[in-house]
Amino acid sequence: MSMARTIAPTKNLIDSIESRPVNSLLLFTFLLLFIGLLMMTSASVELASSQNSDPFFFLKRQLVFAALGILVLVATLHIPVTAWRAQSWYLLMGSFALLLLVLVPGVGESVKGSTRRIDLVVFDLQPSELAKVFIVAYLAAFLERQLDEVREKWSGFYKPLLVVGAAVTLFHFQPDHGTMVILTLTALCMIFLAGAKLYRILLMLTLCMGAIALLAVMKPYVIDRITSFLDPWAVENVTNGGYQQAMAQVAFGRGEWFGVGLGNSIQKLYFLPEAHNDFVLAIVGEELGLVGVAAVILLFSALIYKAFSIGQKAQQENKLFAAFFAYGLGLLFAGQTMINVGASISLLPVKGLTLPFMSYGGASLIMSFFMIGLLVRIEYEIDNKITDVGEA
Repeated sequence: MSMARTIAPTKNLIDSIESRPVNSLLLFTFLLLFIGLLMMTSASVELASSQNSDPFFFLKRQLVFAALGILVLVATLHIPVTAWRAQSWYLLMGSFALLLLVLVPGVGESVKGSTRRIDLVVFDLQPSELAKVFIVAYLAAFLERQLDEVREKWSGFYKPLLVVGAAVTLFHFQPDHGTMVILTLTALCMIFLAGAKLYRILLMLTLCMGAIALLAVMKPYVIDRITSFLDPWAVENVTNGGYQQAMAQVAFGRGEWFGVGLGNSIQKLYFLPEAHNDFVLAIVGEELGLVGVAAVILLFSALIYKAFSIGQKAQQENKLFAAFFAYGLGLLFAGQTMINVGASISLLPVKGLTLPFMSYGGASLIMSFFMIGLLVRIEYEIDNKITDVGEA
């Protein structure tokens, strides 16, 4: 393949996107970003004012992160999908190197008992955010190469899971159990979509449930978190592990159908910790009500559906790497959204995962834009019949 064949299609990428009436994937993304900036600012005004003497401190930083994320998105649009497939092994090794580096004393930054970040002065790099995307790219390349083995043999089933297992082990030492769950479920779903037999998937899920039970026995704080989740309003929980979920329930209850009005939340006034971060949806519920929460969930559902439809189109064109990559990216969005929403409405224990495009945080926002850029690029190559996508 000549350099001209690879680069020439990218020159017309932006023109192709702009020539359409609207790119639905980008529309959903920027609607979520707009709502996220609005609600994150509303949730953080009092905190920013008291801590930084600037009520818009978090908004200003988030706007910088958003600008960087958009630059990353634009840059990603110009990278052919074949480049990610060709470099998937090196991306995987780089991911493991970063996951090991964050565990080195003096390098990783510990926050609330977890060591997940590397301080880069401008922003904190979170290796797990990069790792989950690059591991999905590696899995997509493996599934394309070894599709028959994945469908017919146990070896094709457990080989990619060994890679995921190694990453999960490193996540455990941070610890980052939320990312462990998302990556494991994403990998199993990708393997299932590749045609692996259902009983193998169910067997692995059973083993994973056993591992979670063992982890709970080994880590008393996990049991405490589960106990608090089951009854956050119990006397022994409401002032400890169940406090956030109890206050989030109050926020949703106050919002009722249409909310108390933008900016009128009471729970953000130091009652609900991390209101601008992990629990921004609770403030949406309080200020915009059930209608506002439903609108946000609908936008996320539309974005995830679009990711899967891109994967389906790629699979119909027999572009298997592009298809599995799109499925994996959609699953990552779905997993993180479901866990954050589930924790906010007390259907799941609190996991400390952000809501894409809406929660405050540079690493999460930039990586979300990166993932959208990958999906738009895949869609562009499929729609324009670029024959290099996903072919060996």
